[in-house]
Amino acid sequence: MGDWGFLSTLLDKVQAHSTVIGKIWMSVLFIFRILVLGAGVENVWGDERSDLVCNTMTPGCENVCYDWKFPISHVRFWVMQIIFVSTPTLLYLGHAVHIIHQEDKIREMCKKTQSAITPKYTNEHGKVQIKGRLLCSYLTQLFFKIILEVAFIVGQYYLYGFIMIPQFLCSISPCPLTVQCFMSRPTEKTIFIIFMLVVACVSLALNVLEVCYLFCCKVGRRRKSKRAVYYNETGNGLPLGAISHEAVESIKQNGMNGVIEKHWAHRSQTAAEEIQM
Repeated sequence: MGDWGFLSTLLDKVQAHSTVIGKIWMSVLFIFRILVLGAGVENVWGDERSDLVCNTMTPGCENVCYDWKFPISHVRFWVMQIIFVSTPTLLYLGHAVHIIHQEDKIREMCKKTQSAITPKYTNEHGKVQIKGRLLCSYLTQLFFKIILEVAFIVGQYYLYGFIMIPQFLCSISPCPLTVQCFMSRPTEKTIFIIFMLVVACVSLALNVLEVCYLFCCKVGRRRKSKRAVYYNETGNGLPLGAISHEAVESIKQNGMNGVIEKHWAHRSQTAAEEIQM
């Protein structure tokens, strides 16, 4: 697990700049991928090549058969999967840190110049608000993670399938004839293969759910910003939620009084013109 320490530290920083679903995805990555891979899977697989047995005495036949059946071991394949899937998240972290650094400078400048400009993406506590360019960056890394998860799941299916077959036939040169090769602990390995597949599917579902969640939040904010703002008789630009019912009725009554006053003023002016005539 010491090899994963640096990656775990970086990914842990992302949690402060993620949504709730993103934090769940991070927990699944740490517990059910990195922890299980480091603590259990590597011990189960061990040295696969030395555990492979083929019914032949021809030198080099077992090596060639193993390389043909497993061009890359499951453990190294899952390590690559974790690294590739985590890379978009790390790129988003770099973007978020860059924005925080810029807005800290803006905040310091505002304090010195007493300016009314406020940072756009961070609050007073330095917490990131996912919107604007940061939202585009977050959605982009989610789309890349979805593509990579699907690619690795499909790649695993075409490379090995999802079940460890106890034996397979090999007729690759220098094997003189078709030989039988036998894998060690196929049932135990199959259990871990299915487990890692399920975890990958859960991670994929969380990414898709997070995309839907962000789109719903975006639509909700847009609807909120497009709510009718009361002008003239409804509050001179104050939002709907900021005015009480009594205040609205009072404003409406004032508007009606103004209309009545204009009406009587018009009648008085008309009567004065008639008298002059």
